[in-house]
Formats: sequence, structure tokens, C-alpha cells
Amino acid sequence: MTVTSTAPEIHTELDALRDAMRRLIAREMTPHYADWERAGAIPRELWRTMGAAGLLCTSIPEAYGGPGAGLAHARVVIEGLADAFVALPGFYTHSEIIAPYILKYGTEQQKQTWLPRCVTGDCVLSIAMTEPGAGSDLRGARTVARRDGDDYVISGQKTFITNGLHADLVIVLAGTEGMSPGRKSLFLVETNRSGFSRGRVLDKLGQRAQDTVELFFDETRIPATNLLGVEGEGLGYLMAQLPRERLFVGMSAIAGAEAAFREALAYTNTRHAFGQPISQFQHLRFRLAELKTKITVARAFLDQCIARFEAGQLSVDEAAMCKYWITDVEAEVLDQCVQMHGGYGFMRDYPVARAYADARGQRIYAGTNEIMKEIIARNL
Repeated sequence: MTVTSTAPEIHTELDALRDAMRRLIAREMTPHYADWERAGAIPRELWRTMGAAGLLCTSIPEAYGGPGAGLAHARVVIEGLADAFVALPGFYTHSEIIAPYILKYGTEQQKQTWLPRCVTGDCVLSIAMTEPGAGSDLRGARTVARRDGDDYVISGQKTFITNGLHADLVIVLAGTEGMSPGRKSLFLVETNRSGFSRGRVLDKLGQRAQDTVELFFDETRIPATNLLGVEGEGLGYLMAQLPRERLFVGMSAIAGAEAAFREALAYTNTRHAFGQPISQFQHLRFRLAELKTKITVARAFLDQCIARFEAGQLSVDEAAMCKYWITDVEAEVLDQCVQMHGGYGFMRDYPVARAYADARGQRIYAGTNEIMKEIIARNL
């Protein structure tokens, strides 16, 4: 599967991938999803199941075991999960956010060692940036990497780490001795290293099946060859890759909004009051019309941003607009869809109730929407 295929071939590939995604969700995820929400995590083997189906790391080149596909293939996976109300952002975080760091900044040895295993699901990735005292301003991160001969020794704590429970490899942001607070580095840390440990699986409002954990590094020793890229350039690498991450959050958000709207439309057409479907009342009809319009505009804006990204033209402020605007639209859509369901919208038995909670985090991670507005304002 390559991006050099003609348009009809690409559509055939995408249709096949979409069908595979739907079948896998129906067979492997939906029947067990409530149990995973209660457990706070998915089973480790599900990663290999996704890999075997060709649903991980779709943009990784064939030289490293991937299909070398474009964003359209990744979008099928992201939107397939959202469409089924399966809130597992760790899959696209692994595939389309973290693996590209290794692809772009890794040595040939690092790429050959890790990327093929990421494609198959034999290696699960997480990225550890946020700390208890450092979120939006990562210059304040206190984790440090001390050079000791041919090794680095890492000490510190990270929190809110997606995929941390099952991760085999963590990209860790840490300061290095002798450099200013604004000069951080990225390190590849295998989770079987001495001094590495996991803390709590955090109890979240939404996305409850997606593990989010604390990570601890207590004099964790790694070889100097585990440095990712150039020492001191870590924050620059993060800033360069964040527009891509924000684009994927937008993909998930618009698909979530569309799925919730579909549920609300079906519910209002079948729920009767005063002798008619409630969708026939003018207030609801107008509200549905407004939501449909906003979803359509958001989808068009996302498509424009994706096209500009693939052309190498998407700016940092445009990516911020995409992330903040579409997640805000999703929040409005979900709030109104819950309201349209009345009391049932407050019950977790109904998909819109779970989706309402699941979506809330999207206005926080990948940079809060307030930070997105700051980025936009700086570029006016």
C-alpha cells in the first residue's frame, strides 16, 4: 500500500481498511469495552491484534515495516474508533504522534530497532512530557538526565501519560546538565530498565478504557545512544511536531461530533411527545440545523488543514485554530445532544453520555484551547 497509487486504487484501499476497522471494532472491542472502562485499560494483546490488521503506524515507510500510506489511512482508523464511541486515543498517539518522532529524529539504528515492532504492536509507545508541576510550560519540567560516561542517568516524575501502562518504550523529555531550562532533550527509555516504575492508573472523568498513568525514573540508566536527535533540541522537536498532533485531535473531534449528532437525530426521530416525534418541534429542528451546519463547516476546515499539512504549508497558528475550533464545536454538539436525550442523556447506558465525558479531555491535551488562542493571537 503506497501513496503512489492512483486515486481509484487509494479509494479501494481506504474502503478495505474501513471495513477491516469496523469488523475489528465489532468483534474485538465493542463486546468488551464496558469491562475495559471498569478496568481502566485495554488488554495488551489488543495492540498486536491492531497490528496484525494493518491498523497501526500506517504512515511508517515500507523500509521500516509500515505501509507508507498517507494521512487518509490514519484518518480511517481515528474516525472509525470515534464513530463507534470507542475512546482509545492511545492507538493514534502511538501510531501517528510518537512513532513519527523516531522516524524524523532517530538514528538509522533506532529506526530499524523500534519502528517495525511499533507497526506490529509488539512495541507500545508513550511520550512523557507533562509533570505534576509542568504542563503547558514545559520549560519548567524538572526531570533531568545526567551524563555518566557512556550513559545517561534519568531522574524525575511524569504524569498523565497515555499508554504508560503497556508501554515498552517511552520518549522522555528531560533537562541535561549545563544547559538552560529552555534546553531540553528527548531520550528513548525502555521500560524494562532498572529504576523505571509505573505509578497509579489515573481515574479519569472520560476515556476510561484508555490507560493514563504516572511514570517514575529513579536513577534510570540508559546508553548515550538512546538520545533522540541532538542534545538540547527536545523542545524544538516537540514544537515542530505539535501541529501534527493537533491535526489528529481535530480528526477525532469531528468524527465524535458526527457520531453524536447521528445518535441525537435518530433519538429525536423516534422519541414521541405530545403525539409527534420531538424532532418535529421547531426549537429542536432549528437546533439540529445549527449543529449540522457547524459540523459541516468544521469538517471543511479540517479537510483544508489536512490538505495544507500534506503540502507542507500548515502553519502553527492554523493547527492551533484547527484543534481549538473543532474541539469547541464537538463540545457544543455533545452538550446539545445530551440535552436532546433528556434524562437518558445523563445515563452512561447511552453513547452520548459517555461521549460527552470522553470528549472533554480534547480541549485540554495537545495544548489547552486557551494556549491555542495565545498561539493564534501571537501570529495576528
